Amino acid sequence: MFEDETGFSQRPPVRATWAPRGQTPVLVEPFNWKKLSGIGAVRTDAEARRLRWFLSLRAGSVRAPALVRFVRALRRHVRKPVILVWDRLPAHRSAPVREELRRQQGWLRVEWLPAYAPQLNPLEPLWDWLDDHALANTPAEDLGRLGQRVRHALRRLERCPTVGRGLLRYTGLF
Repeated sequence: MFEDETGFSQRPPVRATWAPRGQTPVLVEPFNWKKLSGIGAVRTDAEARRLRWFLSLRAGSVRAPALVRFVRALRRHVRKPVILVWDRLPAHRSAPVREELRRQQGWLRVEWLPAYAPQLNPLEPLWDWLDDHALANTPAEDLGRLGQRVRHALRRLERCPTVGRGLLRYTGLF
């Protein structure tokens, strides 16, 4: 299982688009925009045949208590032992998270990615895919609407496993 965090904003990523000739597309963005943080994980087997995506959204930044809650929530959804691969975010190495990982060591083992290796984590291209396919050029009126768009896009991704497998193959590990 791979885990990563990201941020989503009410201000959308701007991508190339089309419009009728003579009608320039205009994006209307909120003046005071807010941020939604996401903690995501993908569980797979060694051949990347079966994928299961997990996502937790929250307002504000990701800190140690949110990671502890995410690990506890994973336990409710995962029955078999898991190897969790994640980066060296300071919150991952914090005392509360280390303590929670120690408590969960019966089913959870942690492996660390190298110091800076986003290309080895399949969730990094997932965040790009969400920006390109679900959030591009569409400002969200509020954080609730933004969260709905992100969740809807992830459900779309689950229905198209070839895209998910492509995200895993991007890492070169599968």
